[in-house]
Amino acid sequence: MRIFLQTSTVLILCAHVLPGAAAQLAPTPPMGWNSWDAYGFTVTESEAKAHADYMAAKLAKYGWQYVVVDIEWYTPKVRSHGYIADPSNVTMDEFGRFTPAVNRFPSAANGAGFKPLADYIHSKGLKFGIHIMRGIPRLAVEGNLPIKGTSYTAAQVADKVHVCTWGNMVDTYGVDVSKPGGQAYYDSIAALYASWGVDFIKADDMGRPYYAAEIAALSEAMRKTGRPMVLSLSPGATPVDQAAHLRKYAQLWRISDDFWDDWKLLKQQFSLAAKWAPYSGSGAWPDADMLPLGRIGIRAENGDDRRTRFTKDEQVTMMTLWSIFRSPLMFGGDLPSNDEFTISLITNPEVLAVNQHSTGNQPVIQTQNAAVWTARPESGNGYYVAVFNLADSPQDLRYSWHDLHLPGSRYRLRDLWRHQDMGPDDALKVTLGPHASALYRVSE
Repeated sequence: MRIFLQTSTVLILCAHVLPGAAAQLAPTPPMGWNSWDAYGFTVTESEAKAHADYMAAKLAKYGWQYVVVDIEWYTPKVRSHGYIADPSNVTMDEFGRFTPAVNRFPSAANGAGFKPLADYIHSKGLKFGIHIMRGIPRLAVEGNLPIKGTSYTAAQVADKVHVCTWGNMVDTYGVDVSKPGGQAYYDSIAALYASWGVDFIKADDMGRPYYAAEIAALSEAMRKTGRPMVLSLSPGATPVDQAAHLRKYAQLWRISDDFWDDWKLLKQQFSLAAKWAPYSGSGAWPDADMLPLGRIGIRAENGDDRRTRFTKDEQVTMMTLWSIFRSPLMFGGDLPSNDEFTISLITNPEVLAVNQHSTGNQPVIQTQNAAVWTARPESGNGYYVAVFNLADSPQDLRYSWHDLHLPGSRYRLRDLWRHQDMGPDDALKVTLGPHASALYRVSE
């Protein structure tokens, strides 16, 4: 068995709250890039930096700001198209906390952790995020390593019953936070991440099944650090009956299992989004998952190196739904490989304004073959209307304003994707191709 240990030089955070920590976390849906769709288990430091460079140069002015290193950053041995089920294939410090694999993240050497990479990303005016698995390393439990700052050990807090049930993941056991030392372990990892300068934590194996106690423990641990860090929970589908708990302890949570470039999955998101729409709002965002746009599958878990399988109409439909639903926007493709069409999807300020600055977002029509959502601009002037053809053939769709629960009888329309003014008209009339959509701002 090969064990990788690194000593850590953890910066002890001052007891006072850091500047900005009192501000609400994620007041609008976070926008960023996540490594999963393109690089799976294999992303490297140079690739993360390349995405930070691209985002800072081309996307930051539109609101894109997070660079998130997804799963398995602590595993030296990686491969495309699958996870290596070996609990000894991890790097961690003397307190049983995962540390970045230095063969993939060279700046993490000598106990530096992710701080050099975070510093680089922050220097670009961006924010840095990481993925973690629920629980405590199995290797730490086998070695009965101490929990930092306590007399307790990993073996004393491990929950060997409630382990990850998907993907053959064997990195961690759960943590029994009812036991002495359980909360302290989560406190210790949150303090480490804060010392690195982490701004966003995607905590996996939390939402399905729903581990309420560990979610609360991690959230409390993050709060104690004094550093503002957004908490994102996955996978889904997260249970809707936990909405109150979610809004208390997390800022993002997944509404579905992993989402990929498949129309059947996109069509399913409409009913899930409708279910979660009432619980969406500032600081609490149901998450329709990453955007598999552009070039994906380079070394990913799902499929080979490819351009997204979605048609152009389907790509517009996805962006329209994510925007009118106000899902977080996490781009999954390889940003430096973007073509002009892909760039146009993620830099349309009128569409992004719907995602970032609208209220009252709701479905008003939902059938097998069509859907219509409405919302209000934050200014309160007019409405947003999104129309979707969910059928496999073209449709002529016509809705009176009364059908859409709008009070007026005649409205002017502006097509937000085409930047074109239309109308006025006494009804919404549009011809849409298969799986196509339109997004309007309407005003009297």
